[in-house]
Amino acid sequence: MPPEGELRAAIVQDAESGRVLMLAWMDEEAERRTRASGEAWFWSRSRSEYWRKGASSGNTLQVEELREDCDGDALLLRVRPAGPACHTGALSCFAPALWRTISARALERPEGSYTSALLEQGVAAVARKVGEEAVEVVTAALAEGDERVVSEAADLIYHLYVLLAARGLDLAAVEDELASRAR
Repeated sequence: MPPEGELRAAIVQDAESGRVLMLAWMDEEAERRTRASGEAWFWSRSRSEYWRKGASSGNTLQVEELREDCDGDALLLRVRPAGPACHTGALSCFAPALWRTISARALERPEGSYTSALLEQGVAAVARKVGEEAVEVVTAALAEGDERVVSEAADLIYHLYVLLAARGLDLAAVEDELASRAR
């Protein structure tokens, strides 16, 4: 446990978009450091130490507002992020699991990964693959069973996510665009 006592959940939200970025843990000392510096500090349960978000990655969180919930057992930090909040490279730790995996592959480029191999081929090659998969979805929808349509749709979504990563875009940009259209 941290030296200062009880931990409270700290929900981190983008002040501009309202998107929930991450959940971390704070005690009185982490809260004091956050208020004093204007940047988010947390307690790492795995490393048993305080850490300033972005100290190694540069992806800091400038805190605009810090408030308690009605019971005083959780905190809300409304922040201006400088880069992605998630260690996978995704803007949010709450992005879909597939997107978090693709973001991590784009960042780390592990050997033997199909995603890494696609990304190495470049945007044009990935875009062509998206086109191929789209044709396969249409073909399945017109002439095959539901199971095949689902399978081909999964392939299309996967390759579309890889295309976004190849272009350096985050899935959150697509979510934001769809949300703006719904208004």
